[in-house]
Amino acid sequence: MLIATDLDGTLLRADKTISPRTMAALERAAAADVPVVLVTGRPIRWLRMVYEQLAMPLPAVCANGAVVYDPMRDQVLRADPLAPEALEEIARRLADEVPEAVLAVEIMDGRHMRHHIDYPMRWDSEHGGVQAVQAVAELLTDPAVKLLVRAGDRDPDEFADQVGKALAGVGEATHSSTSGLVEVSAAGVTKAAGLAWYCDRLGVPAAQVTAFGDMPNDVPMLAWAGHAVAVGNAHPAVKEIADEVVASNEDDGVATYLEQLLP
Repeated sequence: MLIATDLDGTLLRADKTISPRTMAALERAAAADVPVVLVTGRPIRWLRMVYEQLAMPLPAVCANGAVVYDPMRDQVLRADPLAPEALEEIARRLADEVPEAVLAVEIMDGRHMRHHIDYPMRWDSEHGGVQAVQAVAELLTDPAVKLLVRAGDRDPDEFADQVGKALAGVGEATHSSTSGLVEVSAAGVTKAAGLAWYCDRLGVPAAQVTAFGDMPNDVPMLAWAGHAVAVGNAHPAVKEIADEVVASNEDDGVATYLEQLLP
């Protein structure tokens, strides 16, 4: 058995903390020798505040599946970034389809962010490792584990669908926000792909994986896992494919499930 859980909106509360009850449930899993893996859209540089709350750092599939990270050794086990050639093609297609789009990239396996000067920084700069550039071309020179696309406030589902169609064959577009931010990974790179690679390394089949999530970027992982659990606050697309729905992240939905799974 293996537990895979998303972070924001799933394991974490709105204030980005892990509740004492959830901490106790994770410790119960560790005592039962059940591996727990964090599967998140966050880059590595955004994990510190999570690890500071945990009794023991947990392995993480980051950047929507593009990076598999071992925090005990501060080591990237696997990275599957967008190559510069793919970034150039994506930028070209976006310029045609969404000319008002502004871009940012997560580089150095997600330890550093580079963004166009016009890209609206919100919470991104709180985590350090951020550089602004004047020209789009400066974003396309290094492999990027994730490309970020904004074009003002958009309906997130509609915008992700628009970008996904424009980038078909060269990138995977998804979202985990409510503000119209679209996240793009290399073709074939999803949370499911990254988690599958890690589970194969451990010899754990999909049938023995229980996965928790709340947003569209979790859908591939939940569809792959043997048992898919949506938290109560999840996006309708997540609830639609989940095997069951538990309480919200604010009401310790993941912990409630783990308490029943690991008596």
